[in-house]
Amino acid sequence: MTSQNSSEYGRLTPMLAALEALVRCESPTEDIDACRNVVRLASDIATRVLGTPAEIKEIEGRPVFWWGSPEPEIILLGHLDTVWPHGSYQPLWEVDGDVVRGPGVFDMKAGFLQALYALKGIKGSVALIATTDEETGSHASRKLILDLSAKAKAVLVLEASLDGKVKTGRKGTSMYQVHVHGLASHAGLEPEKGVNATTEIAHVILKVTELENPEHGTSVVPTVLHSGNTTNTVPDHAILDIDIRSFSLAELERVDTAIRGLKAENPKARIEVTGGINRPPLQEQSTADLYQRVEKVAVTLGMQPLGSAKVGGASDGNFAAAAGAPVLDGLGAVGGGAHAPNEWLSAKTLEPRTELLHALIVDLLK
Repeated sequence: MTSQNSSEYGRLTPMLAALEALVRCESPTEDIDACRNVVRLASDIATRVLGTPAEIKEIEGRPVFWWGSPEPEIILLGHLDTVWPHGSYQPLWEVDGDVVRGPGVFDMKAGFLQALYALKGIKGSVALIATTDEETGSHASRKLILDLSAKAKAVLVLEASLDGKVKTGRKGTSMYQVHVHGLASHAGLEPEKGVNATTEIAHVILKVTELENPEHGTSVVPTVLHSGNTTNTVPDHAILDIDIRSFSLAELERVDTAIRGLKAENPKARIEVTGGINRPPLQEQSTADLYQRVEKVAVTLGMQPLGSAKVGGASDGNFAAAAGAPVLDGLGAVGGGAHAPNEWLSAKTLEPRTELLHALIVDLLK
C-alpha cells in the first residue's frame, strides 16, 4: 500500500488515520507555532477517542498536552515534537504493507497515540502528558516532569521500543559548547600577529576525546564545528559542540570538571564553556519493578516476553527516575530509524502494544 491509497487504509483503521494526521502536522521543536498546531490537533483527536479534549497548558512558553488527572499517580509521558525540519522528510506519509513511514512516526507520535487509545475506559488517577521540547533537552518542561514524577507511583514513557523491547536503562547526557576567542590578522602578511582559534580548537578536540571511558559506556563526541570567516584571515573565533553520554552520573561529573577546566595552548587565547549535564542516567533499579510487572501482564494477554534493553539515547524518563519515580521506558512504537531518513513503524503492532499498555494501567490501578 502506498501513500496514494493510505487514506483508504486510514478510514478502515481510525488509529492509523489519526497517526497520519499527526505526522502530516509537522512539528519540529524549534517551530513554536507548529508545536502549538500539533498539540491542538492532538487535543481534537483526544476528543474523538476519549470524549473530552485535553487541557493545553503553556509551560515556560511552550505548549503541553495534558489529558486526565491534575495530580496523577500514574503518568503516561511522551512528546509531540520531532527532529525533522519542515519538508526534510519526503514523502510525508507512506504505507507499504505493514511498514509506515513519515517524520516522527516512530519517534514518537505512534507512542503518543498508543497512550491515548490505551486510556479508553480507564478511570483513576492517570494523566497523559506530552511535551514539545524533548528533542532539544526539555529545558522548558524539565521542572514540570520532575515535580509531577516526585509524587507519582509510576511513570510510563511512550518512547519507541528497541525491536519491541522496553528500555530499562538509558545513558545520561551532557551537552557543551566551547568557544575559543583568538585574534584576527592577515594570514599572508602578518600571521604571527594573530592568535589562531582554529589551531586552538583542534587542541581542544584532541583533549576532550581522551575523556572517553568505554568501561562505563562514556562517549565524548565533538560534533558541530565552526571557525573563521575568510580564507585569508587568521581565525579569531571558533565554536565546538560536544555530546557526552554515560551510564554513570559520576562519569558525567568527571567529564564536566575536565571540560570546564580546559586551558588554551596559547596563553593569548581565551576559552569559554557553556552547557552542562542535561539528563542524569536512567538506572535499572528505577525500572526493575515495573519491568517485572509488564512481563507478567504480557503473559496474561498471551504475548511473548517483551525483553528489555539498555540504550545510549536519553529521554524524559531520565528526569522522572531522578525525581524518585518508578519508571518504564520504551513502551511505544515497534519499528526503527529514529532520527534517520528510513524512520518507520510496524502498523500491525499498534493495537497489541496499546492493549498491553491498557492492561498495565489497569493492573497498576488495583
